[in-house]
Amino acid sequence: MLNRLKLVLLIDFEALAGSDLLLCAIFGGVISGIGSGLTIRYGGAIDGIDVLSVIFSKKIGVSIGTFVMIFNTILYIICGITIKSWILPLYSIVTYYIGSRTVDFVVEGIDKSKCAMIVTTKAGKISDALAENFDSSGTIVNAIGGYSKESKEIIYFIVNHFQINKLKKIVHNIDPAAFISLQEVSDIIRKKDM
Repeated sequence: MLNRLKLVLLIDFEALAGSDLLLCAIFGGVISGIGSGLTIRYGGAIDGIDVLSVIFSKKIGVSIGTFVMIFNTILYIICGITIKSWILPLYSIVTYYIGSRTVDFVVEGIDKSKCAMIVTTKAGKISDALAENFDSSGTIVNAIGGYSKESKEIIYFIVNHFQINKLKKIVHNIDPAAFISLQEVSDIIRKKDM
């Protein structure tokens, strides 16, 4: 089996990691995470934990990789207590940590979306500039400053990771005093997606 895998990936795993448990844990986590992530991204599951992670991750508000990591960490702590040795369980936790980050990266992609909440007094101009530069529009919400009691507006706008600097430049060119808050967005559901 290992020889077939060497031929397919053109990698000599023994030369790559040898008997170094840390290197084996790192590369094992990356390879496992890529495999699980691709499978989940395209609607499949490799084992029971993948199925559980897809079902429960959104219900409890964590990513698929984080759910897998929590489940396996608990499992390996129980194993460490049972076998009264911590070397292999701790290396396994390292493997699953790296695997969980890789799964999240593969499933959610590199262009993960962010929600920008822009607090400004020039929402109309900023909204027009964002629509012109990003080919999408935001939502403007009326607000009142908590300290100043001044009338303001909040623009709710979705961007991907690579568009953040462009967004900041556009907003601060129009309103240098604008406040921008960014949060991770796990899902964007449009009417056509329903």
